[in-house]
Amino acid sequence: MRSDRERLLDILEAAIKRIRRYTAEGRAAFDRDELVQNWVVSHIQRIGEACWGLSQDLKSRHPEVPWGDIVGMRHILVHNYFEVDLDAVAAVLEKDLPILKPRIEAILTELGPAELPAKPAANR
Repeated sequence: MRSDRERLLDILEAAIKRIRRYTAEGRAAFDRDELVQNWVVSHIQRIGEACWGLSQDLKSRHPEVPWGDIVGMRHILVHNYFEVDLDAVAAVLEKDLPILKPRIEAILTELGPAELPAKPAANR
């Protein structure tokens, strides 16, 4: 089972940073490239999936993050795949992800450094 830290890192690194890398040219570039559109939709789904799996304790300690809205967007994208509203997806890119990124970074900072697994004792 993935930890909250791992899921938050999934949101931050695997999704937000990658999405921003491929959408840096703005809305016009997003609108004209169907592959980028599909790729972004897939990564927004991943963000929602990671949020869905976070512990209720973490989500309740951070009501500033709209967890339910993020998971709801994931559900819409997964279950209405052939009716995806690209304007809504673009709004996530332009408005929501820039706000989400520092919030996730702050939560990770609050959690502190990851604990490394104990090394097995060397056989002598």
